[in-house]
Amino acid sequence: MVRNRRNIGPLLIILAGCFWGSMGIFVRKLTSFGFSSVQIVSIRVTLAALFFSVLLLIRNPAGFRISLRDIPLFLGLGFGSILFFTVCYFTAITMMPLSTAAILLYTSPIWIMLMSALFFREKLTGRKLLALALAFAGCVLVSGISGEGISLTGLLVGLGSGIGYGLYSILGTVALRKYSPYTVTTYTFLFAAAGSWLICNPSDMVSKFSAAPSPISLLLFCCLTALVTAVIPFLSYTLGLQTVEASKAGILATIEPMVATLVGILFFSEPITLLSGLGILLILAAVVLLNWKTESTKKPPENA
Repeated sequence: MVRNRRNIGPLLIILAGCFWGSMGIFVRKLTSFGFSSVQIVSIRVTLAALFFSVLLLIRNPAGFRISLRDIPLFLGLGFGSILFFTVCYFTAITMMPLSTAAILLYTSPIWIMLMSALFFREKLTGRKLLALALAFAGCVLVSGISGEGISLTGLLVGLGSGIGYGLYSILGTVALRKYSPYTVTTYTFLFAAAGSWLICNPSDMVSKFSAAPSPISLLLFCCLTALVTAVIPFLSYTLGLQTVEASKAGILATIEPMVATLVGILFFSEPITLLSGLGILLILAAVVLLNWKTESTKKPPENA
């Protein structure tokens, strides 16, 4: 049983990356209704917090009980990771080319690997370093190589998005030592949602809902957005962190830009270039390398 859980861990991380990669479909639709990037973030995390709360209430109401001393941990997950990285990322998008912002976001596996080595004493093996290099190179090629319009402030904000993104793996691993994945995701998004309402201009957001041709249809689409781009992937990723090292999870999640590129091709008729195709192959190579089991890494079967 334990071995089966370890085998499914990487699949859950990859599944999360695939769902995150579909985000462009939903963001473009909500943007057409006039919502700003920060408002879309607020809609997403608020509805996700509601979904997670209902799920936890159904599965284990006792999971709402947390220690007061752990509130800073969940504040870090909600504010320092989810809200911080999304605000930094969307701010970076307004300060530099989208491709550059995406590349800076996907420095996250580097930060995860460094923080994992520092805090969890995870080994920096040759396989991990090679997979990291392949994944990052693949992200650069998929996102597009652009160095135009980068200021020092923009660079710091972009790197902030990568650090905040990576922080979820670190703090999430710590939280999972004491709480279930359902408790971790619920409180993470409750805090993120509370913080988002301080910066999203709620009155303007409500007026945009009211002005929509069909507010009910828009609300249902927002619920679908939260479910597909937040609830399913973050729950999958958090479940995966139970058996997958944070540094390895960060690299596996780089499948997201590959999926985003494929979504652009399939849904928005965006062309695929030779470089983006090569980037996809490099990301897949990193995923295969991390999960390739040699004779030395295989372990004898464990009794369930």
